[in-house]
Amino acid sequence: MTTLAAHIKGLIRADGPISVAEFMRIVLTGRADSYYMRGEAFGAAGDFVTAPEISQVFGELIGLWCVDVWRQLGEPKRFSLIELGPGRGTLMKDVLRAARVAPDFLRAASIVLVEVSPVLRRHQQEVLQGAPVGWLDRFEDVQVDAGPVIVVANEFFDALPIRQLVRLDGRWTERCVGLDGVGNLVFGAAPDAIDAALVPEQLREAANGSVVELAPARSAVAHLIGERIRDASGVALAIDYGYAGPTAGDSLQAVKRHAYADVLEEPGAADVTSHVDFSALGEAFAGGGAVVAPLVDQGTFLSRLGAEARVAALKQSAKALQALQLDLAHQRLTGAQAMGSLFKVLCAYAPATLRPAGFPSE
Repeated sequence: MTTLAAHIKGLIRADGPISVAEFMRIVLTGRADSYYMRGEAFGAAGDFVTAPEISQVFGELIGLWCVDVWRQLGEPKRFSLIELGPGRGTLMKDVLRAARVAPDFLRAASIVLVEVSPVLRRHQQEVLQGAPVGWLDRFEDVQVDAGPVIVVANEFFDALPIRQLVRLDGRWTERCVGLDGVGNLVFGAAPDAIDAALVPEQLREAANGSVVELAPARSAVAHLIGERIRDASGVALAIDYGYAGPTAGDSLQAVKRHAYADVLEEPGAADVTSHVDFSALGEAFAGGGAVVAPLVDQGTFLSRLGAEARVAALKQSAKALQALQLDLAHQRLTGAQAMGSLFKVLCAYAPATLRPAGFPSE
């Protein structure tokens, strides 16, 4: 049993079952031995690989997208380039390399990485050595007078804690983590009903046993970003796996060594995430005052940005094996049976006259 598991069991014995949201918070970032605080997650030697680790093309296209947005904003002399949950720093490294085509963009950018893990910060410092980067724990700590904001969040929102509500005997209650008779962590339900108004109206009469997920932590961050975009102008680009909701279903999952794992088996030893409801996320951005573009899937977005042309250009100077790897990575990022359809891209922006590349203009 991990030390973190012992801690969680101790909390439950002392105070009773904890919510799924509290379980996620503790497991991912709540203690020094929590999953992200240890910083061993990313890459082939870790538990999962993100899009920037799969291909440099992903980050390069995002970088050029940011430059295009900056130009549409009137090429401000000062703006904040912010990444939420920057992992090992690979995405920002590729963004900054691609942005060399616009030296004034790089001179104007105040680069901020929002990262709570000290271990991951050290990784990022090594990867981005020489770049003028600052770190913050929270988005709300970004200076309010730092000009327009360009925010990039790749696989950030999926790791924020969610609440799970379950319908039992015709009423809705909080899904919790408790202990069984022999002391193992198990899912259960709180004894008291909750206000059914918390459940989206079209799901309130779902069958018994149905699970509905709410993400107040995601909405709070998105609302705040929407306010900053409204007040200072700019954009936010959110890329993650998920769906256009609302819908019922349990999407809580754990990944360890590139395979699915039991969410409760080894707390802190596996990544725990859930699918993003992009409809709810878009509503939160809009609630803060931003315009929200129609949702697109990752394959469509990258193709509209010129992914195929960039891969072809790289292949011209590549050896046979490298060319094959480029093709395989491209297929993985854009293919309908791979990340291309599972991952979605949401853009919030202001002013309304902006036309962020990759999205329908209407």
